[in-house]
Amino acid sequence: MKGLTLQLPRSKKRIWQGGAAVLSILLILLLTMYAFLFLRHDPNLTNLDQRLQGMSLQHPLGTDQLGRDVLTRLLLGAQQTIGFSLLALSVSLLIGIPFGLISGYKRGIVDRIFMRVADGFLALPDTIVAIVLSGLLGAGINNLVLAIVMVKWVSYARLVRSTVLSESQKDYILIAKTNGLSSGKIMRKHLFPHIVGHVLVLASLDLGKIILLISAFSYIGLGAQPPTPEWGAMLNDSRPYFQSKPELMLFPGLSIVFAVLLTNMLGDYLRDYFDVKKEVR
Repeated sequence: MKGLTLQLPRSKKRIWQGGAAVLSILLILLLTMYAFLFLRHDPNLTNLDQRLQGMSLQHPLGTDQLGRDVLTRLLLGAQQTIGFSLLALSVSLLIGIPFGLISGYKRGIVDRIFMRVADGFLALPDTIVAIVLSGLLGAGINNLVLAIVMVKWVSYARLVRSTVLSESQKDYILIAKTNGLSSGKIMRKHLFPHIVGHVLVLASLDLGKIILLISAFSYIGLGAQPPTPEWGAMLNDSRPYFQSKPELMLFPGLSIVFAVLLTNMLGDYLRDYFDVKKEVR
């Protein structure tokens, strides 16, 4: 008898990645609870009498050049950096997935128009296009998110389109059309489940790139503006104090590295999880 067997990964690598992700989330939650339940510092309140203090119970990571609590600003910076990265990624998915589905399924003039638009966005590297768009729209985190969305949606639309083009030629799609199913139902019930795994893997890997983009653009002044606590902006503010107090740059820098590392681990985990192999016995 012939059958299909799903080979889900059970390796030690998968267990280690899952455990590391859980521990990291618990650590972040504990730090957040400690900062907001016990410390209660105003992240934007300056106090020059307490500037550049070392680590203490009141200020676990010390204070910055304006006397603000570093831990509180670091945690609020996660809301800015990771939160806006997730927002940019979500909007890119909401735009790219429907475009790719319709273009790959309908083809014809719709597909040709989409391909010309996609070629225009892909003519230059993502970073160059994002810099140009941010410069035209003006500095600010909202304009930066808009610029990233305008750059990133194309990659998801192209991925979905290629998957739909491949799946739409298979027998089950032809049978669905013969049975009179509408295009909307075919795309929603038959094609969409096949693109979920591919999109999730690309999105998880892309999240780290978007975090780096937002941090880098904020570092050069095109992203979050002072006094908003954002990791890239915190790096820029701490540059003059690198030799006298290097930890001011070390903490946000390590936060960026840690966040990108977690997203890459998540991407590897999802890539292994959705690697479904079919065996004929």
